[in-house]
Amino acid sequence: MRRTVLIALLMGLVLPGPAHANEPLPFVRGSWAKLRAAHAGQPTIVHFWGLTCGPCLVELPNWGKLLAERNDLRLVLLAADPLPQPPEQVENTLGRAGLGTAESWSFTDRFYERLRYEIDPTWSGELPRTVMIGRNGTINVLPGVADLSKVRAWLDEQSKLTALIPTQPTR
Repeated sequence: MRRTVLIALLMGLVLPGPAHANEPLPFVRGSWAKLRAAHAGQPTIVHFWGLTCGPCLVELPNWGKLLAERNDLRLVLLAADPLPQPPEQVENTLGRAGLGTAESWSFTDRFYERLRYEIDPTWSGELPRTVMIGRNGTINVLPGVADLSKVRAWLDEQSKLTALIPTQPTR
């Protein structure tokens, strides 16, 4: 039995998921709540970008450099193009920018306004957009191309807050 399960796992038959290891996850209704729940209590940056957004493509390598330099950066990339883009194109673009290992999602619903509304009812869809979610759930939004010095300062602040939280003794 174990051998059958192992073979099925190796062949990708048991656990559904992206076809490739770094293929973006499909962002559909309810994905924002799942993403938030998965990162609850952890400082997380969600960067919204698109293949059809020129400034996004120019700034992606800067995010790749920041990810390489900061081991405290929990970065989630969300391709938020108005029309769903081919997953392999999203994956390849992120790989070239040094972001191939980052958690990645991509809008897959043609009714993208509904997805945007779930994320932020006041967001009209401009890209790029960076949402910094603090350990306590507070949200800071950086519209447009992100000033990475502000991102670094936010990460430093979050690290200080993390250091102030006492650790629970193990039993």
